[in-house]
Order: sequence, then C-alpha cells, then structure tokens
Amino acid sequence: MKNNKAAMEMSVGTIVTIVLLMSVLVLGLMLTKNIFKSANGAIDLTDSELNEEIGKLFDSDDTQGVAIYPKAKEITLKMGEDGSFGVGIKNIADSIDASTEFGYVVVADGNTCGLSDTVSESLIVLGSVDEFSIPIGKTQVGEVTFKIKEGIPECIFRYNINVHRAGVDGDYESLILKVKVKA
Repeated sequence: MKNNKAAMEMSVGTIVTIVLLMSVLVLGLMLTKNIFKSANGAIDLTDSELNEEIGKLFDSDDTQGVAIYPKAKEITLKMGEDGSFGVGIKNIADSIDASTEFGYVVVADGNTCGLSDTVSESLIVLGSVDEFSIPIGKTQVGEVTFKIKEGIPECIFRYNINVHRAGVDGDYESLILKVKVKA
C-alpha cells in the first residue's frame, strides 16, 4: 500500500515539474521573440531613443567614428513593410584644425537574387545621402529608411555606408537587408 501511495506522489510531482518547465520554456521563447523583434530596426524609435541607442554603441568604443543601429547591422522586412538603420557619426578628431564637415552615402553592394544595383538602391526611400557639421567630440545621427516594393523577391541585399569627412573618403560599414515573402 505504501508503494502505491509513494508512486502516486512521485507521479504528481513529476507532472507538476513538467508543467512548470513547459511554462518557463514558453515564457522564455516569447521573451526572446520580443527582444529580437524590438531590435529589428530604427523605424519604431523616436529621434531621442535612436540618439540614445547610438550613444550606447559609441560608449562601448570611444575610438570608433561610425556606429550603426541595430548593432547586428541587419533587418528583415516583408513586402510592403518599411524599416530603418540608424547611422551615427562621431567627430573623434584631436585637432581643432580638423574639418567638422561629415557625410555619408549608401550604395548597393550586391544581392542574392540577381537584381541590379539600381533596383537595390531604389528600395532606399529616405536617407541615402546626408551631410552634417559635427563639432569635435559630438555625435550626429541619421536614418536610412527602406521600403519593400511589390515584385521584389525573397532576397538578401548588402549595402555599404561610405562615410567621408570634408570630401575625403573614410570608413565604411556594411548593412544587410533581408526580404522575406509573406507567409
């Protein structure tokens, strides 16, 4: 009789443990999904939030002059959606004689679906070129916005952001735009 009672208590304990573990697993998956969804681009951020996110990226490395948000430098969009990258430029000059004029140009750098660079660049609706005057030690933030048009196939696009100072080429960063077909 004692063995049956002990077996029943062990079974109930096992079932309760399994239910609790499944609950934690589901909550963990939901949290992970929300984290990745929120870091999928700069389009949903206000200007001050975008400035804050770019500032955090610069805080982690004082020697860098360019920072991209999201940090993964990748966003995924579906047909008809739009999304953005934040582009931060920091004047890290150590001479007061250095120019404070900066800018960037976004250019297509290939894709996996064989589309021309002209078609790839036509997905950029705002911010493909920008110019700033940035005092030494300060940061300026721009935003590059993409919109996926009808007829664009599922594809991965690569873009380069060429940053220049007073007309002299400087650093460049690569961005990845993934286009998914609606499910």
